[in-house]
Amino acid sequence: MGSHVLHAAEASTSTSRTLTITLFLVFVAITLGITVWASRQTKTATDFYAGGRQFSGFQNGMAIGGDYMSAASFLGIAGLIALYGYDGFLYSIGFLVAWLVALLLVAEFLRNSGRYTMADVLAFRMRQRPVRTAASVSTIVVSIFYLIAQMVGAGALVSLLLGIKDDTTFLGMDAGTAKVATIILVGALMIVYVVVGGMKGTTYVQIVKAFMLMTGALVMTLLVLAHYKFNLSALLGDAAERSGKGAAFLEPGLRYGVETASASTTFYSKMDLLSLGIALVLGTAGLPHILTRFYTVPTSRIARKSVLWAIGIIGTFYLFTLALGFGAAALVGGTAITAQDKAGNTAAPQLAQALGIDYLGGETGGAVLLAIIAAVAFATILAVVAGLTLASSSSVAHDFYASVIKRGQAGERDEVRVARISAFVIGAISIVLSIFAQSLNVAFLVALAFAVAASANLPAILYSLFWKRFNTSGALWSIYGGLGAAVVLVFFSPVVSGSQTAMFPASDWKWFPLSNPGIISIPFGFLCGWIGTVISKESDADKYAELEVRSLTGHGAH
Repeated sequence: MGSHVLHAAEASTSTSRTLTITLFLVFVAITLGITVWASRQTKTATDFYAGGRQFSGFQNGMAIGGDYMSAASFLGIAGLIALYGYDGFLYSIGFLVAWLVALLLVAEFLRNSGRYTMADVLAFRMRQRPVRTAASVSTIVVSIFYLIAQMVGAGALVSLLLGIKDDTTFLGMDAGTAKVATIILVGALMIVYVVVGGMKGTTYVQIVKAFMLMTGALVMTLLVLAHYKFNLSALLGDAAERSGKGAAFLEPGLRYGVETASASTTFYSKMDLLSLGIALVLGTAGLPHILTRFYTVPTSRIARKSVLWAIGIIGTFYLFTLALGFGAAALVGGTAITAQDKAGNTAAPQLAQALGIDYLGGETGGAVLLAIIAAVAFATILAVVAGLTLASSSSVAHDFYASVIKRGQAGERDEVRVARISAFVIGAISIVLSIFAQSLNVAFLVALAFAVAASANLPAILYSLFWKRFNTSGALWSIYGGLGAAVVLVFFSPVVSGSQTAMFPASDWKWFPLSNPGIISIPFGFLCGWIGTVISKESDADKYAELEVRSLTGHGAH
């Protein structure tokens, strides 16, 4: 009997592997086809950076959704909800509320004021070279934080898909080697998308991926609800029971705001929650790969419309993550999730496998649904890393190379060539760092990227758009001050050392008690911007008036 079960399990694993690899290759082939097609349409720098500014509000809204619904949303949040219940859902709420800040304070003004990158707005009324250098550094750091999250998700996915556990191998590779190989493969693919297709190719890949992700999440949500005959209390009851946490699973306090005997530990836990919330809500409006999306549409009105579409798409998706997370806790169980991946990054694919066994009949059915959802998750990762790499390589080429090194004298072809070279370099750095960060939850890693974006970019953008007195010194102080504070606090926090789930668990140099630096670094970025402005006498009221008219009306916008 035991040998029959073993053979069945082995057969299902090989079926799952074959199916998954086939579906993944089909998706890669389709998206590479789109990328090659787009490369033939990419003739100018505007085509490469902004997709020729030809996208409609709905298309751009789908692409923003594609950029935003990353591996962190699909794998990370579902995993956090599956492991921590109520506290995991805080990420969904934070990511969604953040869009209101982007819509009300940034989208329209940015589209009216700039051309290709965030630095276009910052440098409009300031000394070009130092401000563009600072914006370029900040863009690269934020993008790399975000890229690490996507690559870690890819590594976790592959070991699940290929059925690689600690004692098994695939093509002679053990679990650790297979994860590293996957991270390198995903990195190589993303570099190809950006180098060949530019913004036009990347945008179409995002749209295809957003459609696939929404469809996959909807199907899984309906199957989970149907399993419980649309009785939500039965679903939540089962989730609490199988999570191993009991009633506490449905209440606040499992991960954040934990009440302990030590008053200081309780205080820090509550501060961590507040810090996370501030970073999530303010971070979106400072994310470089989201900000560049506002330039791909013809007018600011369409930029605003695309954000409304994005809010609708993303809001619906985050409702689905509730069903995915609680469904995984109920149908897979906390023990099985952490056995596969300690950080919970594989909860959604494991749920797909359980639903497939339930509805499609046996192990093969599980393998089919797992393969489909895993291919969707891969699509998610590839599309998001392409968008991030494009944002950072565009900033290097347009802001640093063309404006700082060449002092505005670079030809369009040279600029695009440099963007392609920097895509290689940024991709390589991200691949190396991702290999060290495999023990961390991907939603948590993205929250760090949000904290860095909100600390470094948001103060400079808001001051630039709304404060007449703001000047070059203020911009440099706010970007470097916020960025430096965020990165230093993360480096000396429990995320990097001194805890079992840290990047370097064997070492301990932590002295900052919070896992998310936002509560300190974001106000510090705003304060630095104010101090830098006040201590400098530089001011250009005429330039500010011009920027104000342009940002409000679009007059003179590219």
